[in-house]
Amino acid sequence: YGTATPPFKEDSPTGTGITNPYGQTKYDIERILLELPKGEDGDDWQIVILRYFNPVGAHPSGLIGEQPNGIPNNLMPYVAQVATGKREFLTIFGDNYATRDGTGERDYIHVVDLAKGHSAALRYMKKNEGKMMEVFNLGTGNAVSVKELVSSFVKSCNCSLPTKVGERRPGDLPVTYAVPEKANKVLEWKAELGIDDMTRDVWNWLQTTKSGFKPCKVDRFGFEFNLH
Repeated sequence: YGTATPPFKEDSPTGTGITNPYGQTKYDIERILLELPKGEDGDDWQIVILRYFNPVGAHPSGLIGEQPNGIPNNLMPYVAQVATGKREFLTIFGDNYATRDGTGERDYIHVVDLAKGHSAALRYMKKNEGKMMEVFNLGTGNAVSVKELVSSFVKSCNCSLPTKVGERRPGDLPVTYAVPEKANKVLEWKAELGIDDMTRDVWNWLQTTKSGFKPCKVDRFGFEFNLH
């Protein structure tokens, strides 16, 4: 959605003022998909585009979770590494935004809700045969700040999370969150889990696996993984 004014709806302007290559790539892919139904075989295409921002959390069983290699680029896995002692502190990039507490606000969505959203989209496509081009926002419809996420994680892990305030990062926006009403109505899908559920399940995943998996061993026949 670039520099469109949040909260974002499916018909909000897109492609203007995109601030990073990741967002630009997503926009370019959407443009390609939107052109496909206009081709010679356009009637053969069923396309549903799902727009979401920050999938986080883990499966509540504690057996499936996120384990980035190296230094995480995203907030939740970085917070998790601080909580487990792999990182000394979390740098909060800017605390002087025009938001509730001065830190950036984002639309986080639990990975379980997100998986259910994908299933809902597939059911919708199966139910409605024929040519299709639809765009849906998947999210909670609520923005959560960096400080609010950290506070929730502290509550979940019952531990300290040292933070330092740094300079704003180029390209970061103060607030990004979407309106999921279309998905609520058309796909009959709604996010059921909040930020406390997300941080709880990340911490459970870390405790169940003792901070994650060992590196995978991969060969031509597949891969194997081991818990610590």
